[in-house]
Amino acid sequence: MKYTVLGAGAMGLRYGVLLQAAGYQVDFVDTWDQQVQTIQQQGGVYVARDGQNRHLVPIRISTPENYHGQPDVLIIFTKQMGLAEILSRSAHFFNDQQYVVTAMNGMGHIEKINQYFKPEKVLGGTALIGTVLKQAGDVDFIGAANAGSMNIANQTEQPDEMTHQIVAEFTKAHLNPTLTTNFLGTLLAKVIFNSVINTLCTMFQIQMGEFIQSPVAQKLGRQLIDEAFDVCERAGITLLNTREEEWQTIEYVSRETNPLHFPSMYQDITKHRPTEVDYINGYLYDLGVQYHYEAKTHDFLRNLVHLAEFAGTFDITSLKPLTEGKH
Repeated sequence: MKYTVLGAGAMGLRYGVLLQAAGYQVDFVDTWDQQVQTIQQQGGVYVARDGQNRHLVPIRISTPENYHGQPDVLIIFTKQMGLAEILSRSAHFFNDQQYVVTAMNGMGHIEKINQYFKPEKVLGGTALIGTVLKQAGDVDFIGAANAGSMNIANQTEQPDEMTHQIVAEFTKAHLNPTLTTNFLGTLLAKVIFNSVINTLCTMFQIQMGEFIQSPVAQKLGRQLIDEAFDVCERAGITLLNTREEEWQTIEYVSRETNPLHFPSMYQDITKHRPTEVDYINGYLYDLGVQYHYEAKTHDFLRNLVHLAEFAGTFDITSLKPLTEGKH
């Protein structure tokens, strides 16, 4: 099949490059002009693995307006804040036969995608795969070859022939997909994972392997997991994992799969970009409020991350002495 990746950031590049290496035709579309121009000028993207063996991989990339391909499957990997723009700018090459696979962080993206595609064509996924975009045209795959995994589910929870073909091709590309029939439970399992790993590693500027070695990692993680599960139970959502399985996943991925990985939220903070915390911890808190439950630890962490965002842009020269105007 032919694939087009919308959002050629860290994860979009990883999925596309691995599918291309498996023998499938892949194009990339991005709204970040510097990314598009850099990759076009250097004839591809530089790819390393855990900082080693950096080499140039030829790929095709363009802005939405300059792309006129006819893919069978769209793979969407953008930040939540940029999704509406790339969908709007790409709509001219959408058609009603295309399938969509998305494994974005957080919640809120499915509703935007449904404005362009029917639910039976939409597959939601969760990727436990670490990748870092070091700079425009330069990406680092974290973890050993074949490391990482993903869960994927049809929005209708009714897999069809095309779904099984996508899963088979993702398997050939070593993306290690597992097909489920629990759509919301699948998506929220990753939201809960990120609500622990992304926020805590970001706040203390540590890698996942450093976090899991802390003597308080389990206590912090389980507190966040318990609140998140309390929210989902009140909302009537059956999660893909149990509370214990959710913690075991966090521990395994942090210790074994991606110990050297700085999560995406950390990458945003260090580059002075807005984070997706409102779509992760904030989403869990807001969902709980709808059912008369306050996930206060998640709300506290959301506000801490926003404080960190603010601290990265604050101009100290704008402060006035407290004694100014007093005699």
